[in-house]
Amino acid sequence: MRKVVQLVLIGLITMALAACNSSNTKTQGKEEKGKITVGGKDFTEQHILTKITSIYLKENGYEVDEASSMGSTVARSALENGQLDVYWEYTGTALMVYLKQDVETDPNKAYEKVKDMDKKNKLVWLNKSDFNNTYALLMRKDRAEELNVNSISDLADLVNKDPNTLKFATNSEFYAREDGLKGLEKKYDFSFPAKNVVKMDTGLLYNSLKEGQVDVTVGFATDGRIKGFDLVTLEDNNMFFPAYNGAPVVRQEILDKYSEVGDLLNELADKLNGDTMKELNFRVDVKHENVNEVARGWLEEEGLIN
Repeated sequence: MRKVVQLVLIGLITMALAACNSSNTKTQGKEEKGKITVGGKDFTEQHILTKITSIYLKENGYEVDEASSMGSTVARSALENGQLDVYWEYTGTALMVYLKQDVETDPNKAYEKVKDMDKKNKLVWLNKSDFNNTYALLMRKDRAEELNVNSISDLADLVNKDPNTLKFATNSEFYAREDGLKGLEKKYDFSFPAKNVVKMDTGLLYNSLKEGQVDVTVGFATDGRIKGFDLVTLEDNNMFFPAYNGAPVVRQEILDKYSEVGDLLNELADKLNGDTMKELNFRVDVKHENVNEVARGWLEEEGLIN
């Protein structure tokens, strides 16, 4: 009986020591790196960016919590309140929605403005990526080539010459906004006849173009369906659409505690561009690949992780 008691005591002591060592190791790990909460909004591109960021930080020794699928204003408020530590934001969204500034179409000016204005909120805009997820006018590649339309100016000239040639698909928001269809027509000096403008839900726009129900649609510049449906983006040669370049935005407190985080996230920002985002979005939205696998695969391809 005494031997049994001794064995039980030894077992309990061993377990206690193991737990203590585990706790110490965990504590030491937090002291070396730390815990970071990565947020993201509720659409494919943001899911990919959230996963890329989370995986990369984890691979570099940080404990990461994810808070994805958030509304835009919810994500921003969570960052300001310290519930999030970092998420990817778009310059145009921050400028117009959160900071209540006028539209800025120049990517560099938009970035410098939000970067400067958010200092008072103790939020740091890290490097601006080259991907610009702004509005775009899209056509099927074969139709654009047939009509020799490469830019919005080309489109405007065609509509002015023959107003009934093209049908245009739009959602209700773009149709009604001054920085949407109305402003676009004013900027490029043309007008689609009302009977040739088809309003529909956002989710139907790309398929209606793919299936030839319309000739032109509004979309987003980094959408994966541009590649998947063999579409082309018309050049916004008069720079009408606002700049919506993505960038990691981090609380200043996090960079003060973990200075390495800024360098790591800048590496990601510097490697992402419009073609890359279209490809990643295509793989998730059109090929239906797993977001986690797409994100990890890209990090491995870029040599950022093993």
